[in-house]
Parts: sequence; structure tokens; C-alpha cells
Amino acid sequence: MAAKRREIVPDFSGHPDLVVIYLGMRVRTWYGIKTLLGFGPRIDKVGAARPNGLLHYENNIIFSLRPLHVGMRWYWQDMESMVAWAKSEPHRQWWADFLRDTRGVGIWHETYHMRGGMEAIYNDVASPVGFAAFLPMQEARGSLTSRHKAHASSNIGDLPLENTPDVEVEAQASAS
Repeated sequence: MAAKRREIVPDFSGHPDLVVIYLGMRVRTWYGIKTLLGFGPRIDKVGAARPNGLLHYENNIIFSLRPLHVGMRWYWQDMESMVAWAKSEPHRQWWADFLRDTRGVGIWHETYHMRGGMEAIYNDVASPVGFAAFLPMQEARGSLTSRHKAHASSNIGDLPLENTPDVEVEAQASAS
């Protein structure tokens, strides 16, 4: 007899402007290991402080061991909150430091917006990851916000009114 399982789904209706961002750091040189290990505690501290608009965070996601490639996933209330944090300390300084010297790592992020917009950037990442693995790439232009808005819906009417299961799924569950 198969064990009973319970499937649950999130109700997104209370978060029409939700933004999920994946961030990754891939080691490119031996010095990059030191960079990565030193950065982990700092990002954990920021997540634990719950900047305004940060709903949840998950750090220490291992994408690969060779090359060492780790990341995180952060859930933001809206794009404005995420961008405000990105422009504040300590992130602003981290980004400025990285642009001066990558310290042996490549970094990237991908954002996904409840309204359908997506945005990504890959900085000194040696081999393709995420969207870069299957989409044509071009030189980055504009800000994160402008790149994201180019693909996001501005009409909240585009979002579903309810988060109800599909009739077909309900019928299958009833038949079980």
C-alpha cells in the first residue's frame, strides 16, 4: 500500500508584486575560495536582519562542487524593496568592490516577478548558467529595474484573481 501524501500549493494572492531573486557565486581561481568563504557569514547576517521588504531568504544553496558554485534565493515583497536594499549598505559597497576586483569569483543573479517580468545579469561567470545556458546573450545596458520592467506587466488585472486548483486536478483527487 502506497503511503498517503499531501500536496500543498502556495496562495500568492496576498503578494501580487512578489519578486524572487536567485544569486550565485562561482569560484574561478584558488583565491576565489577565500572570497566565497568570507562572504557567506556577511550575507547570512544581512538576511537575518530582515531588510525592509525581505519576506524570506535561503542561503547556502550548492549548485556544484567542481567548480565550487553556491548561491541563495531571496523572496522580496516587491521590486521597490529589493532595489532599495541593493542601493543601500552593505550591498552598494559589495557591488562597488566587486566591480573593482572580482577576487577570483564570478557572480550572477536572476529575478522573477509575480507579474511575469524576468531579469538577469552574469558578471565574470566563465561557463553559462541559468538563462545564459540557453538564451542568446548581449551586453548589459540599463539598471536592474529598467531591464526588469521591459518584461513585466504593469496591469494587475493580468494576475489571477484566485489561486484555486484546476478542475482536472480536483477530479483526479476525488477519484483517488
